[in-house]
Amino acid sequence: MKTKELILQSERNRKRLIEIIYKAKAGHIGGDLSCLNVLTALYFDVMNVDAGNPKDNLRDRFILSKGHCVEALYVTLESRGFMAKGILDTLGQYGSILSGHPTIGVPGIEVNTGALGHGLSVGVGIAMAAKMDKRNYKTYVLMGDGEQGEGSIYEAAMAARQYKLDNLVAVIDRNHLQISGDTEDVMGIDDIRDRWTAFGWEVKDMNGDDMEDIIRTFRSIDYANHHPHLLVAHTTKGKGVSFMEGVAKWHHGVPNNEQYELAIREISERIKNLEYN
Repeated sequence: MKTKELILQSERNRKRLIEIIYKAKAGHIGGDLSCLNVLTALYFDVMNVDAGNPKDNLRDRFILSKGHCVEALYVTLESRGFMAKGILDTLGQYGSILSGHPTIGVPGIEVNTGALGHGLSVGVGIAMAAKMDKRNYKTYVLMGDGEQGEGSIYEAAMAARQYKLDNLVAVIDRNHLQISGDTEDVMGIDDIRDRWTAFGWEVKDMNGDDMEDIIRTFRSIDYANHHPHLLVAHTTKGKGVSFMEGVAKWHHGVPNNEQYELAIREISERIKNLEYN
């Protein structure tokens, strides 16, 4: 996909995200919005996946370690064709296959996640299996920045370097806000580049709010350098909805009627401009 098409797809996914969270009356909307560009880039440009054959042995694997932001993954899977139209509208309803965290009952989801700090460990195991089976698929893991306080992440980081897992890419959604406030007030990680470099990872920074930079960074990865890869995606919590951007209370919040209409209007205007310019 061209960059403009990816931006348009991300905006369409953003609009759909607002719709389903408003309808379900639940969701981690701030973090959903901050990671949506990265998810769109992964599923529409970076990863080798096929909605018609979701269990292809050669497919790339994706793990949403920050599982509470599953709504962003749901809309991405729907737009990529993994989920039939209408299923997403059952979010929050009795009997729905969709829950507040990823589960393998949903087409396209590889692993049950959401207990923070565990996704990278699972990703290390999957990447090791690819090496052992001499297969070329890649494994991508998306973590939150608030999640970096979990010790299991650093055990996984050491193992990934030990086994030279250059087929593993971890992404940190660096939006600076977690449920209890600014990450630097809760458990500071401003030394994130030095920390992961010391663990033996190749570390790259990217503007997670800028689709062009996201694509450029992913395409710059050397999958044969014997080092696991960390991309620090500098993002904005609540990205794309003016009154949500950088506001901690939208970590887990549902817009009221007026806020919903304003958010949809903002996004729809951007979609219109992208479609006709």
